[in-house]
Amino acid sequence: MPSSTRPTLILGSSSRYRRELLERLRIPFEVATPDIDETPLAGEAPEATALRLSLAKAQAISARHPGALVIGSDQVATLDGAQIGKPGTHENALAQLKMMRGRTITFHSALCLLDGRTGQHQLADVQTLATFRALEDAELEAYLLLEHPYDVAGSAKSEGLGIALLSQVESDDPTALVGLPLIALTGMLRAAGYPFFQA
Repeated sequence: MPSSTRPTLILGSSSRYRRELLERLRIPFEVATPDIDETPLAGEAPEATALRLSLAKAQAISARHPGALVIGSDQVATLDGAQIGKPGTHENALAQLKMMRGRTITFHSALCLLDGRTGQHQLADVQTLATFRALEDAELEAYLLLEHPYDVAGSAKSEGLGIALLSQVESDDPTALVGLPLIALTGMLRAAGYPFFQA
C-alpha cells in the first residue's frame, strides 16, 4: 500500500512529551495547537474532564483541517478524587509533591481519535496508578531544581528523573503516564484503517 493512501494525521497538542511519544511510531504526522479553554466544569468528575477536553481538542483541530485524522489527548491527575493540575511554579510543585508522598495518585490519560473523513470519533480513558515514595523535603526540593517539572500534572516527569520519585506504577499502557497512550492509539488508528507497516 503506497504511503499516499495514508490520511493526514494531526496531533492536536502543544505538548512536546506527546510529540516525542508519537514519533516512536515512525509514521508521518503534523502538530497543531488546539487553543481551547481547559478549565474543569463545576462538579465535573476528573475522568469526565479528561475525556471532554480530549474530544474538544480534536474537534478544534478538525474544524481547521477537514478530512484529517486528529488526535486529541488530555491528562488529569487525581488524589482522593480531587484534580491535581500542572503546578506552574516551583512553590506549587513542591506543595504537590509533599501532598502526594507515600500516596497513590490516579492519572486519567484520555485519548480521542477523530476521523475527519467520516466525522466519527473514538474515545478512551486509560488509567494509571502511580505510588510516590515518602521522600524528605530536601530530596523533593533537589529533584525540582534538577528537572523543573512545572508543566506536567503531578510535578514529576516519569520519563526522566521523576521516575525516582515513584515506588510503583500500574497501568495497561506504559506510555499513558507520560500523556499519550500508544497502545490505545494504535488500536484506534487500526480501527480507522490507518496502515502502519510500510517499507
